[in-house]
Amino acid sequence: MVEHERTGPLDLLTWSFSRVAMWAPFFIVCIILYEVIMRYVFAAATLWVNEMSLWIAGGIYLSAGLYSMQQRSHIRIFIIYDIAPLWLRRTFDVLSTVCVGIFALAVIWGGFGEASAKFFRFETFGTAYDPPIPATIKPLVLVMMLFLALQATSNLIRDWPASAWIRKMFDLFVTIVVIGLAAMAVYHLFVAPPEGMTVPLRWLLGITVFLVIAVALVLIGLFRDFNKTPKPVDLMDEIEEEAKFQRSQMEAPSEALSGNPPRPVS
Repeated sequence: MVEHERTGPLDLLTWSFSRVAMWAPFFIVCIILYEVIMRYVFAAATLWVNEMSLWIAGGIYLSAGLYSMQQRSHIRIFIIYDIAPLWLRRTFDVLSTVCVGIFALAVIWGGFGEASAKFFRFETFGTAYDPPIPATIKPLVLVMMLFLALQATSNLIRDWPASAWIRKMFDLFVTIVVIGLAAMAVYHLFVAPPEGMTVPLRWLLGITVFLVIAVALVLIGLFRDFNKTPKPVDLMDEIEEEAKFQRSQMEAPSEALSGNPPRPVS
């Protein structure tokens, strides 16, 4: 698979954490294999594998949409889009981005109270293993929705492409948003925690490390690509390139396709 280029702080942040999520299914397979061996070979079933696999799968499901948006691989219908003139295509692009933003805002607005309450009381799953799935997945939904809207806007700005100053202002905006959210989270977790907060210390430290890495990534992406002009993405180029590859395969000599190329003439 050929990935689209990463330009700017948001693309680098999305790509980096998506790389971690890509290895998560392998971890799920490993722990399920461990469960099968323990259950049917040693007759000592575990209590944690089922909930752990659900927990990780929820994070994969949420992060996959963000990566798909960055790679422009989400489902799109082109029946009308392909025959429309350029100005109408751009209108469609703006409308779709606005719809994504409105949906993300509605989800965040409606779910913030419940998500923050579940996190600060560190609500658990209520099973024998009792992982904090509600306390972690609920806030993760809101975070992913925010970055999904930002990623859709980033794609819109870079795929037209927009003027350099618009792109740079957006990159600065994303950097300020990430740093501001990280500072707000640290303030509420360590400086002025809400009354009745029961988040364990190890989770506080883990979240802090996550926030530090996120801030570092957006700063690296900002300084690395601030003066870089990204190449506009044209999905039709990919279709034409695939068709060209198919034609080249059909025109290949039969000896090459059979695996028995002709011997060179000495």
